[in-house]
Amino acid sequence: MSNKDSMSKKLSKKEGRQLVYNRLVVALAEFKTGIKDKKFESNLKKASKLFADDLAKAANKTKQKSKKATKQVKPVEELKVTA
Repeated sequence: MSNKDSMSKKLSKKEGRQLVYNRLVVALAEFKTGIKDKKFESNLKKASKLFADDLAKAANKTKQKSKKATKQVKPVEELKVTA
């Protein structure tokens, strides 16, 4: 699946957390040696949950802003006076 496909569909909370978790594991692999595995895993799960929640909120805000920007008020046509 390409990035465009994964970004276009709405991800569930669990899928979002998994994506963030996998990226954090790769990024922080070198720091794993200094900490016990169980503690490292639990901290990554907590961090991925926080990041995923914030990313979901930010995505919803941008969607709402784009909907508001596209929805424009049409001006009222001038009333014609017939005399």
